[in-house]
Amino acid sequence: MDAFDRLESVIASRIGGDPTTSYVAKLHARGTAKIAQKVGEEAVECVIAACGNDRTGLIGEAADLMFHLTLLLQTQGIALDDVRAELTRREGQSGIAEKASRPLE
Repeated sequence: MDAFDRLESVIASRIGGDPTTSYVAKLHARGTAKIAQKVGEEAVECVIAACGNDRTGLIGEAADLMFHLTLLLQTQGIALDDVRAELTRREGQSGIAEKASRPLE
């Protein structure tokens, strides 16, 4: 089990916990929109760190982003294995070709 699997497991175990003692439970209780907002905030902080060539900051912000993204995915019933499967499906395909294969929005 790698760090992402452990993170997913810990989040799953804490979602229904006490919001006064668990950040996961507290954020989950606030709903999907708040969790999505946190994902956006962490993504912006990653961009800022990257643009500032702040390697240490980017690593920390990326960890925060992965945490909040994993929580968001779990609230939507999506497992990291689902994301892994999608990445595997895309292997060997150029990004341009993959994007062109998506239905028009």
